[in-house]
Amino acid sequence: MVKRKRSGLVGEAARRQRVQLIWVAGRVRDARRRRRLTQQQLADRAGVSRSVISAIERGLGASHTLDAWQRIAAALDTPLRIDLGRDPLAGPADAGHLAVQELVLRLGLRAGFRGSFELPTRPADPSRSADVGLRDDGRRLLVLVECWNTIDDVGAAARSTSRKLAEAERLAVALGGERPHRVGGLWIVRASRVNRGLVRRYPQVFAARFPGSSVGWARVLIHGEQPPAEPGLVWCDTNATRLFAWRRQS
Repeated sequence: MVKRKRSGLVGEAARRQRVQLIWVAGRVRDARRRRRLTQQQLADRAGVSRSVISAIERGLGASHTLDAWQRIAAALDTPLRIDLGRDPLAGPADAGHLAVQELVLRLGLRAGFRGSFELPTRPADPSRSADVGLRDDGRRLLVLVECWNTIDDVGAAARSTSRKLAEAERLAVALGGERPHRVGGLWIVRASRVNRGLVRRYPQVFAARFPGSSVGWARVLIHGEQPPAEPGLVWCDTNATRLFAWRRQS
């Protein structure tokens, strides 16, 4: 059984190699011709023999070293990429972000909210959405939660949240009519070393953006309490298993 399996792997590897070599042969040949180079001229630039170029362009480059391939790519001013495809056993690319969203949805459900994953704030445009929407029709509440694994651009993130909250206000009117739902905004940020350092570095920026009580907002998700009137920021641990309040610098 092991021998048969190994034989199958060898055959599959050979098949993939043939396909890849034929594909890259065409890329090398086309790149050389666009530069109006002969095989000999490309060989001279790359420091290899003309027979190497000829073999590669015929899809017979398997026996040539990676160094030779790199030199040919450099001579054509074209990057050579060596990469493995996505590991089927690896998690999704946004696994860290999804973990925070999962935590918020789970806590929100326990606290009596109806959760929405990627809630469209502009229904006509599904690309415009909040990470999590928490809705409680009994209390006429709609909470937009933005979940952050990493924050690359604080200003852009803040502007995006403001836009989503403005759109959510219109959504709240559609939900409640003459008695629209109250809209609240919350950031939940993974308490990584980088994120905590960012908040410590710009305390007044974050204090101005999130004046709402962090303790109060944490209690909204943990105990289902009434949300503060102003937007807030709450930490989640790096494993996305619990929430805890942000302690502002005095």
